[in-house]
Amino acid sequence: MKVYNIAIDGPSGAGKSTVARSLAARLGIAYLDTGALYRAVGLKAMRENWEENDAFVSEKLKHTDIGVSYDGGKQKVFLDGEDVTEKIRVDEVSGWGSRFSALPSVRAALLGLQRRIASEYSSVLDGRDIGTCVLPEAKYKFFLTASVDKRAFRRYNELRSKGLPADYEKVRSDIEARDYRDIHRAVSPLKKADDAIEIDSDDIGAEEVVQKMLSCISE
Repeated sequence: MKVYNIAIDGPSGAGKSTVARSLAARLGIAYLDTGALYRAVGLKAMRENWEENDAFVSEKLKHTDIGVSYDGGKQKVFLDGEDVTEKIRVDEVSGWGSRFSALPSVRAALLGLQRRIASEYSSVLDGRDIGTCVLPEAKYKFFLTASVDKRAFRRYNELRSKGLPADYEKVRSDIEARDYRDIHRAVSPLKKADDAIEIDSDDIGAEEVVQKMLSCISE
């Protein structure tokens, strides 16, 4: 079968990763969590206390190796040869990743990697600008959204289920700040592609979202 791609965009906490992973499994194709690549950059920036200067970061990225591999269908992320799959999942790293993802140098550095993987494998990619910038010719495009309150509540419960400290108001504030950065960044801002199908997940679970997507794809 010819390689095809499915783009899922949307704001932080909308459930993109959960849905994308499940959709890929149902279709028997690869799943690329593009946000994980930006978190890997954020992890290195945090560790080395990078300044948010595009020229400075561009030089640093020349000596940074980010890659992915798949083990039993599960994506693993590597930073300079180190498996950082779990280390990039903490909120602090996610925040650094969000900040640095606004820099043109970071987006340019990761654009080629995302497109290369998508050209080699039929895959589901989720992020902020997959359908508008990374893969504007993707065969299927979805925009998954939900209210700030719903997204904050989900993230708060996720942290608590993992035994991590969580304050609802801080979680909500962080999501609002991330939304603002994503929407207002100069390069590849978060927005719905003109030909994307929008799905609001406020009142439905991940499985219902997946079913909606599968229905659209089958049609």
